[in-house]
Amino acid sequence: MNRLNNKTTKDLFRVILKLKNIGEAKRFFRDLLTEAEIAEFSKRWQVAQMLNENISYEKIEEATGLSSRTVARISKWLNKGMGGYKLMLNRLNH
Repeated sequence: MNRLNNKTTKDLFRVILKLKNIGEAKRFFRDLLTEAEIAEFSKRWQVAQMLNENISYEKIEEATGLSSRTVARISKWLNKGMGGYKLMLNRLNH
């Protein structure tokens, strides 16, 4: 956790919170990340949503192209991580 608890990382999180809409987010993240990295993060979020809907690993792997190992890792973070996935899933559903 120490790698996330430093000035540089906190500055990144603060700037992300300043984004006002999807257009700004798209522009910022495209400058920050490669298209492949954005696609990977998007798939991870899709997996978290699908796991939350109790969709099987097999169907998730088919839909996302991610490995069972990656799906299992996301499941672990969803259920026993820091609560970030659950927080955002709850916000989107309310």
